[in-house]
Amino acid sequence: MSTASPGPEPGAGAGTGTRRRPLAAVRIGLVSGLVGILCCVGPTVLALLGVVSAGTAFVWATGLYDGYAWWFRLAGLAVLVTLVWWSLRRKRMCSLDGARRAKAKIALALGVAVATYGVLYGVTTWLGTFA
Repeated sequence: MSTASPGPEPGAGAGTGTRRRPLAAVRIGLVSGLVGILCCVGPTVLALLGVVSAGTAFVWATGLYDGYAWWFRLAGLAVLVTLVWWSLRRKRMCSLDGARRAKAKIALALGVAVATYGVLYGVTTWLGTFA
């Protein structure tokens, strides 16, 4: 008779990659949100690096946002869809049933993308007040 504990069940634990799945959804959301707001973030980063002046970055960001904001948002959505499709395909879940099983992770990726867009929009708008 052994008093040792039976140990973890097969397939459980950090070695199986169970922690990486939500992290992948977060990364997909971050990249998608960043692409969606790249019209404002790009000039802001250039200004923070000292490549262009704050005034120039403000004019560029305003021009890009006013004229092409929906194109950047659509590009962010396209990146989101493409990365979710690629992730599901890698896991051999690229079907309607697989998407239904992964709907929580897809919703997480979408939520992170929207939150990233909102936070970066707020930060770039706030930085624009100093230009």
